[in-house]
Amino acid sequence: MDIDIWIYPVILMVGLVAGIINTVSAGGSLLTLPMLIFLGLPSAEANGTNRVAIVVQTMIAVLAFRNKGQLETKVSAMVMLPAVIGSVLGAFAAVAIGDELFQLILAVTMVVTIIFIIWDPTKRVGADHRLSMSRKLLGLFTFLAIGFYGGFIQVGAGFYIVVTALLVFQLSFIHANSVKILVGGTYVFVSLIVFGINGEVNWALGLLLAVGNACGAWLGSQIIMGSKTKLIKWILLVTVLIMAVRLVYDVVMIGR
Repeated sequence: MDIDIWIYPVILMVGLVAGIINTVSAGGSLLTLPMLIFLGLPSAEANGTNRVAIVVQTMIAVLAFRNKGQLETKVSAMVMLPAVIGSVLGAFAAVAIGDELFQLILAVTMVVTIIFIIWDPTKRVGADHRLSMSRKLLGLFTFLAIGFYGGFIQVGAGFYIVVTALLVFQLSFIHANSVKILVGGTYVFVSLIVFGINGEVNWALGLLLAVGNACGAWLGSQIIMGSKTKLIKWILLVTVLIMAVRLVYDVVMIGR
């Protein structure tokens, strides 16, 4: 892919917006992944490149949680292996799939995910307690599925991890986010290796996207103290729906 100079500031700005969204709510990849596709990257390469920023973002978040003494390791260690196994399988599936089919799946996924984020079932915050065996098994199978989904497409996967940690494992909200960071960050890193081995990562664009994410995360931490978070969610909804329609339109036009 020949990269025009104007693409760099676009990626930086979209990365910044995605960083704000990830901090205020969730779903930054709803913007960054389709954006990379619209800029001309093949679907698999866009999918791999998007993960560079996620890994960098996660490393920063892990340090922040550790410094606050809020890293949840018991549940994270329990579900880590199935999540990683799922992500490897999902990443290989994503590398093998055709661009048109991937874009259709992405469009549907974007709409479903944004509906969940607006609805926000994470409001049902639980409290830490001892787990039954049935809940543990349900959690393991759910994280296997989330890992596959995350390895395949990643969009909104962090949100689904938080929901599972809250509703299945009954963790507190902050511990659920800790699981998202530890488990999600690990399987995204492993899936990034799969994409990298297959030559499906543009490292320069990925690192630029990561810089934008980091700046956006700082701005988001300022916004979250105010009252504009609901407005940001609705702006995200409208933007994602437009992008989803554009993805489907591109596939239909290419198929003619």
